[in-house]
Amino acid sequence: MKLEELEKKLGYTFQDRKLLEHALCHSSYANERHWDRLENNERLEFLGDAVLELITSEYLYKNYPKMPEGEATRTRASIVCEQTLALCARDLGLGDWLRLGKGEELTGGRDRDSITSDAMEALLGAVYLDGGFANAKEFVHHFILNDIEHKKLFYDSKTILQEQIQSETEVPIHYELIKEEGPDHNKRFTVQVLLETEVLGTGCGRTKKAAEQEAAYRALLTRKKNG
Repeated sequence: MKLEELEKKLGYTFQDRKLLEHALCHSSYANERHWDRLENNERLEFLGDAVLELITSEYLYKNYPKMPEGEATRTRASIVCEQTLALCARDLGLGDWLRLGKGEELTGGRDRDSITSDAMEALLGAVYLDGGFANAKEFVHHFILNDIEHKKLFYDSKTILQEQIQSETEVPIHYELIKEEGPDHNKRFTVQVLLETEVLGTGCGRTKKAAEQEAAYRALLTRKKNG
């Protein structure tokens, strides 16, 4: 896909297009071409991670003046974690533009949380280098800090569901694997969260943990919808 299409989605045009190309280059792509290891996006990811922490910290400090330090630390961790950043990357469709090696391409790398979350940080690092702090801040606010309560709910879903159920009954919830498909290198798990025999939610993921989190999240959305 053309990089201009990604820039249009971002609402940002790079002065140095090579920075954008660099941000989208996974190590597997560079390795297959025997490029220097500095040609992949890992250094940009390192920079983007630091920029993201600063912008998120400032956002929480200014927008949640009564939030104590401990809660702010936990909230920031939920925002900058792999799963939340992967969620943001999926919303952006970032996986479509990644440059992956053939092995990663064949094993579903474009949808893998670890790869897409790293690319999200690398992209932020590239925006910061190309356009400065103000543009990086706009990127974070628009694509990562949008709908913050929703993302917090997604990240903390298992804990929140557990607390809700415990406040209503002493019967514990449990998670049950109902389907496992795909080869070892590209597994997909389907899990249900149950209260005794009642199915509260169903989720899918590339790991059992991710599937459980998705199931809990779906259960919370259903409970919220039903009042």
